[in-house]
Amino acid sequence: MKPRHNIYIDEETSAELEALAAKPGASKSAIITDAIRHYIRHRGAHALNEALRIRLDRLTRENNLIRRDIDVLTESLAFFVRLYLTFNAHTPIPDKATQAVAQERYQKFVEQVGRQIAGGKRSLGPRDGEENP
Repeated sequence: MKPRHNIYIDEETSAELEALAAKPGASKSAIITDAIRHYIRHRGAHALNEALRIRLDRLTRENNLIRRDIDVLTESLAFFVRLYLTFNAHTPIPDKATQAVAQERYQKFVEQVGRQIAGGKRSLGPRDGEENP
C-alpha cells in the first residue's frame, strides 16, 4: 500500500496539474510522483556535482604546483648537467672547442635520458635483479 500525503499548492499550479491529469493515461499522483522524484534526484546530483567540483578544483591546483615544481627541478638538472659537462671537458678553459664537446656530451645525455624513460627504466630505482625495499 502506498502512503498518502496531503499537500497544498497554489491555484495556478493546481490548474496546470488538472490540465495535465486530464490527458489519457495520466494521473495527478503519477505526475506529482515523477516531479518529486526528479526534484530529489536533481538536488542529489547537484550536491554530488558540487562536491566533485570542489575536489577537482583542489586537485587541479595541486597538479599545477606539482607541474611547476617538476619544471623547476628539470630545468635545474638540465642546467647543472650542461654546466658540469662544460667545465669538465678536456681543457680547463671553456673555449669554442670545449663548448662543442660539452654540447655533444649534453646531447648524448639527453638522448640517454630519453631512452631510459622510453624503456621504463629509472636511475633511482632498484638495479636489475634487486627488489623494491
